[in-house]
Amino acid sequence: MRAGFEAGEFTILASSLLWLEVLNVAARRLRWAREQLEQLAARLEGLGVVVVEPELAHVARWATAGLTAYDAAYVAIAEQSGTELVTDDAELVRLAPKLAVALATQAPETGD
Repeated sequence: MRAGFEAGEFTILASSLLWLEVLNVAARRLRWAREQLEQLAARLEGLGVVVVEPELAHVARWATAGLTAYDAAYVAIAEQSGTELVTDDAELVRLAPKLAVALATQAPETGD
């Protein structure tokens, strides 16, 4: 997938929540130092990801289906944009099977 993205074969859409989630993991779980976090923050904006904010009514609808509002935001963006949500979250795939597809199914074939 990375090679396809870098080759311009597709665009990645995400909520601005993505950046907060990445920074949170680096700070809390990985315990990166302030300088590392600041460098990461500076790089995130240059990755070429298109930031799209979901319509709150769509988020609310998906939240009533059992998703957190955060996860619902990603599903809502996929729904609004007519794209698929590639995720490693089995619960998202289960609750939004017409929009979400498992990351594992997107892996390139190795020919083995």
